[in-house]
Amino acid sequence: MALRLSTVVSGFGPRHSSKPRLKLRFGIRSGCCATVTNMAFTETPSTSKVIDSHLHVWASPQEAGRFPYFPGQEPTLQGNADFLLQCMEEAGVDGALIVQPINHKFDHSYVTSIDVFSNAGIAKERKIGEKKGRNSDNTIMAMLDKIRHSGYYIVPLLSFCSLNSVLKKYPTKFVGCCLANPADDGSGLKQFEDLVLKDGYRAVRFNPYLWPTGEKACKLISLTYLLMTNKVGKAIFQRAGELNVAVGFMCMKGLGLHISEIEKLCTEFPSTVVLLDHLAFCKPPINDEEALVFSQLLNLSRFPQVHVKFSALFRVSRGQFPYLDLSALLSQVVSHFGANRVMWGSDFPFVVAECGYKGAKEAVHHIANEISLPLSDLEWIMGKTATQLFQNQLTPLKN
Repeated sequence: MALRLSTVVSGFGPRHSSKPRLKLRFGIRSGCCATVTNMAFTETPSTSKVIDSHLHVWASPQEAGRFPYFPGQEPTLQGNADFLLQCMEEAGVDGALIVQPINHKFDHSYVTSIDVFSNAGIAKERKIGEKKGRNSDNTIMAMLDKIRHSGYYIVPLLSFCSLNSVLKKYPTKFVGCCLANPADDGSGLKQFEDLVLKDGYRAVRFNPYLWPTGEKACKLISLTYLLMTNKVGKAIFQRAGELNVAVGFMCMKGLGLHISEIEKLCTEFPSTVVLLDHLAFCKPPINDEEALVFSQLLNLSRFPQVHVKFSALFRVSRGQFPYLDLSALLSQVVSHFGANRVMWGSDFPFVVAECGYKGAKEAVHHIANEISLPLSDLEWIMGKTATQLFQNQLTPLKN
């Protein structure tokens, strides 16, 4: 029997609480990351940190010689780390989960570190300085100062190596999400373990369209790919749970294609935390088929390990900023999962050309106001949920 649209998204669902709600006004917004919006807001002050649960960084053209792009994946947008920090500062965003971009594919060196910031690189520079009769500590500081002015100093701010002398400036600002390599030979499991155990990554992304093709592939809508529940996928998913690492799913071609795989993995490995990128790519339903898929997303709330990213709003909305057509979806998601399993994400740098980075943050406040979402719930979505998941790395919550 067909599921009717009204069954899933009628109204805004139950009120979430009677706690203080946002107070918004409209005005003029400005700033280096603003592009197409002219709406602004004032809100009840919050003491919680704002954490962006989904963004990417990649090398600038000047850095690409050192951090090459994967062939055919050269970016057309600015997405280097300097630009990210500039946008975060203007928008008042305190930390972020950095998702390895397809532009560098399985080469995580830009997000992780470069040789000169590794223990070996520092030791090499110290030895050179000592041979020349210079103080070793001054040698290291001079080296860092030189690199800072060359444009590469930002890299260690995104690094997760154990070099505390480099990372101490922003020790709790960023968390890394690596990209799972589902190669047939199983080498991706070792790479994943190294990224977690040696470089400190706390999440891994499953991109189902990177799974190799094969005879046992799933064929839907002219797509042919191995299931993420194959031997390699299960091994990485299980190991992620053992290492307390979250697994993010990118269902770009539709949740309906992958729902059975996600449910099977969650059932078999209940200790592995799951993140669904961009509302699992569910747009506001306009027919029974889309309503059914959205109901499948809501039904995933029965797995306590599943969290939803209210991210990349420009991708899932059918309208323009501030994407108010997503109001009913957010209300339903919060009602089913709870605000403590929902988190905001910008999808930087793609969002900059859409509504600006600051606009990505503001849009959530407008949507929250539309459904009278309590401030306490909004605080979970804007940062507390991510901080709870990555509590040993992101900035601790304020009381």
